[in-house]
Amino acid sequence: MTDLSAFPIATRWPASHPDRIQLYSFPTPNGVKVSIALEELGLPYEAHAVNIGKKESWTPEFLSLNPNGKIPAMIDPDGPGGRPIGLFESGAILLYLTDKTGRLIPADPARRYETIQWVFFQMASIGPMFGQVGFFHKFAGREIADKRPLARYRDESRRLIGVLETRLKGRSWIMDDDYTIADISMLGWVRNLIGFYEARELVGFDDFRNVAAWLERGLARPAVQKGLNIPARG
Repeated sequence: MTDLSAFPIATRWPASHPDRIQLYSFPTPNGVKVSIALEELGLPYEAHAVNIGKKESWTPEFLSLNPNGKIPAMIDPDGPGGRPIGLFESGAILLYLTDKTGRLIPADPARRYETIQWVFFQMASIGPMFGQVGFFHKFAGREIADKRPLARYRDESRRLIGVLETRLKGRSWIMDDDYTIADISMLGWVRNLIGFYEARELVGFDDFRNVAAWLERGLARPAVQKGLNIPARG
């Protein structure tokens, strides 16, 4: 049997199937990237809900695997050389899974790097900006009388959606006909912006027809529909 005893996180969230990939996550835009990728790839995995509302990601066990204290994190018992590997940061995990399987990323080196740049675009731009819109539009920040921060993040989010709109003109996916981790990295964020964050009108989302069509295509994928709710919130 695979031994995960070297990972303290496995004591708080014990593995029923230690020979499978262990995912420690919560169904947020960052969390569902990895569950969607695992569903698309068909890799056996076991999902553990790390309840961020109860601050479980700040427990010593979780921090032992992800010192940044954010979901998701992952252990692959069959890592490089057949040895277990623990990983954090969703973008790094997506890249790892593509390297492990040779799927969800183009084989051509130039197109591979082009794909990676769009994953980084999500991590450095879309994720942080959309998250701030959520804070200032829906959560505690909405009570701040000075609306300049909200306007700043609204305008920047609209600009970023415009970048996607231009990229998706004449394309089914970020990488033309290839559905990749670039799409997976962004689908949950765009969905959250107009759904959970209730910012559809705020950012003028209906102006961006290419992005809207791309989102509809992505959400229609069975693996996406399943992955969006993994791990279950309970």
